[in-house]
Amino acid sequence: MNQPRSPERARSRLAAPPLPDWLAPLVPFERSLIDVGEHRMHLMEGGDPAGRPLLMVHGNPTWGFLYRKVVAALPDDRFRVVLPDVVGLGLSDKPRDSKAHRLDNHARWLGALLDALALDDVLLVVQDWGGPIGLAAFDERRERLSGLVVLNTVIGPPKPGFRPTRFHRLARLPLVSDVVFRVLGFPQTALARAQGDRASISGTTARAYRWPLRRVRDRTAPLALARMVPDSHAHPSIAGLERSQSVATSLTGPAAIVWGNRDPILGRVRRHIERLLPAAPVTQTEAGHFLQEEVPAEIAAAILQVDSRAR
Repeated sequence: MNQPRSPERARSRLAAPPLPDWLAPLVPFERSLIDVGEHRMHLMEGGDPAGRPLLMVHGNPTWGFLYRKVVAALPDDRFRVVLPDVVGLGLSDKPRDSKAHRLDNHARWLGALLDALALDDVLLVVQDWGGPIGLAAFDERRERLSGLVVLNTVIGPPKPGFRPTRFHRLARLPLVSDVVFRVLGFPQTALARAQGDRASISGTTARAYRWPLRRVRDRTAPLALARMVPDSHAHPSIAGLERSQSVATSLTGPAAIVWGNRDPILGRVRRHIERLLPAAPVTQTEAGHFLQEEVPAEIAAAILQVDSRAR
């Protein structure tokens, strides 16, 4: 899905960092770095530059690599595929101050990317933290969002009386969390445990997820993003989550939900998402949290349906 760069596009971008020989063939996209203010975001693009923008936003602790199978299942001539790496992950800049990782900052950085690329009439696909980040980025750009595909994520604040998951309770344990996340490289070393089929993230695929965070000094984001999940309704993320929900529920264009029911982190959230988006058709699967690895064809089908309804 590589496309040659035009001189105008090339002048507005910086060269992306190189990939090792074993990884480069797995992501056959045009890659660049985009200035989004105080940081640079790594971006992969493919498809038809004149097609409808298809913005696919990942979460913690993955990168745009997560969507490669979904892109491969889509027609080459229908979308302008846009795969950013969330700041702190993938090949984007990795701020070492954990306080930089706030939902409002991530939404602002992704919003700056939308503006830099002049994306309009966008179909948004989101998973994990990509849901709140992606939706909040459109809070001041709602007219530019045409459709939505929701994959195992949250799109708003938790219900009253919620209890954080075991994963998120671990992230708040003093000292222990620093050792587990920063020294031992969790959770990127254990992604298969969140899958319906653990073999879906193994071998070279598992190595590809670990590679961007191979250095201890680059591992601030996984723990910081885990701590971005609210542990109370006084948490700083609540306001951004409310904005995210407002964007999703006020969308006049079509939406769809594809869900991995065997997700140990967010599997039970599906019914809440269905209540928030009652008009969205739901595709239930036996996939886990990173369902892009297990059911890419189902996700691609939902994207095509939303695109057709948005035309």
